[in-house]
Amino acid sequence: MTRKLLLINGVNLNLLGKREPEIYGHTTLADIEARAIAHAAKHHVELICIQSNHEGQLVDEIQHYGLLAELAAQVDAIIINPGAFTHTSVALRDALLATKKPFIEVHLSNVHSRERFRQHSYLSDVATGVICGLGHLGYQMALQYWLNNLYQPA
Repeated sequence: MTRKLLLINGVNLNLLGKREPEIYGHTTLADIEARAIAHAAKHHVELICIQSNHEGQLVDEIQHYGLLAELAAQVDAIIINPGAFTHTSVALRDALLATKKPFIEVHLSNVHSRERFRQHSYLSDVATGVICGLGHLGYQMALQYWLNNLYQPA
């Protein structure tokens, strides 16, 4: 498989299924990743999954897979749920822009119906698209978008 996508999950997303299930649901991050990996593999696409509660580690991973890795190891596009880093991280924005790779921003909850500070994103204006409020299905929708739009058969 030479076609690759990067799925990035930020701060606190390791707690999916346990933390505030009334907002984020009962599906775990492991469940989301397993479904996405299986679906991507059916289309001969490798999905690389990363989660970290550390902003710098996420920046390092974005740089590695989007820019610094050997050409064969680089990803074609990115799906990112930055968690709370959405509202604070210019560093993630800059790292994503440096890769020149298209990305989709995903949020489990509808950030626009929540606290005012959650309604601002440092990523949305430079993302290919934003999916929010559809729970774990948002990841599937983002993945399907890339499969449909990046990897059309010749």
